[in-house]
Amino acid sequence: MQLGVMVAIQEDVTWDGWLRVLDSAEQLGFESIWTSDHLWTVIPGLVKQSLAMWPALTAAALKTSRARLGQLVSPTTYRHPVELAQNAVALDHLSGGRYILGVGAGWQEREHEAFGFVLPSPGERLARLREALQVIRQLWTGEPVTYAGRFFQLDGAVLRPKPLRPEGVPILIGGGGEQKTLRIVAEFADEWNPGFTDPDGFVRKNRLLADYCREVGRDPRTIKRTLMLTYLIGRNESELREKARRMAAWRGLDPRAVDPDRILEESRRRWMLVGTPREIAAQIRDWAELGVERIMLHMFDLDDLDGLELLANEVVPAVAG
Repeated sequence: MQLGVMVAIQEDVTWDGWLRVLDSAEQLGFESIWTSDHLWTVIPGLVKQSLAMWPALTAAALKTSRARLGQLVSPTTYRHPVELAQNAVALDHLSGGRYILGVGAGWQEREHEAFGFVLPSPGERLARLREALQVIRQLWTGEPVTYAGRFFQLDGAVLRPKPLRPEGVPILIGGGGEQKTLRIVAEFADEWNPGFTDPDGFVRKNRLLADYCREVGRDPRTIKRTLMLTYLIGRNESELREKARRMAAWRGLDPRAVDPDRILEESRRRWMLVGTPREIAAQIRDWAELGVERIMLHMFDLDDLDGLELLANEVVPAVAG
């Protein structure tokens, strides 16, 4: 099992905090570092500052030398495929081939309305995603591209330099739709992240993905299965309760007015990673048995570098391999 660090940079993340996490995650040996692509918080009713994704990933490419990098995920509803293709190649070169392009169909209605972007029906979003992936793949050839689609049109467009590898930048597709999304994953993805799901849901979707891969003549094992999970880690119950209070504050609640045990119970019910290092390692091994190959550990509290170190020192070695 590979473990990466995920930071939702739309949730009051500062540049100092982001750069500090980059240094820590790299030094502690995490396999990868991930960020989100949102224009503002996904928590309704709150106003928080948000870092811009492309500069954040550029900083990550330049400040690290070993960890893989990527986003979970850029929606093709407000990220044009030309923008995605060009920035992906730039990050591919800046990172020495460590960047993974994460894309999805888009989902947050409130965000689209606020910033003036159209959020089409699910079917139209997925058709747009498919076209965007076709455009991106063609642009990475470095040859003139003429494309006449429903959503995107190109006329002799050329993007250079090309990606470092002949097959292009690895693509991660986010989403778990069982009728259409997984078919697109089977056709285009190097990696797959289903979004929020429970173990039974993951098993079902994973089996469907394998079926779709066989339909298009692809070995299902060529697609890496990944999962993003929020964690609450502590050496004992007292530390866990304190982490629960900090999560309440992150959600905009008064930490003095919440029951930390209830938050821990709710977090376990939502399949977050909760417990001591030994308990979290056991939970990760359970996911590994289902076929998950990488977990992106959602670090909601960027001041909790102690928790990150605890994961690196006691959980990563326990689940490696």
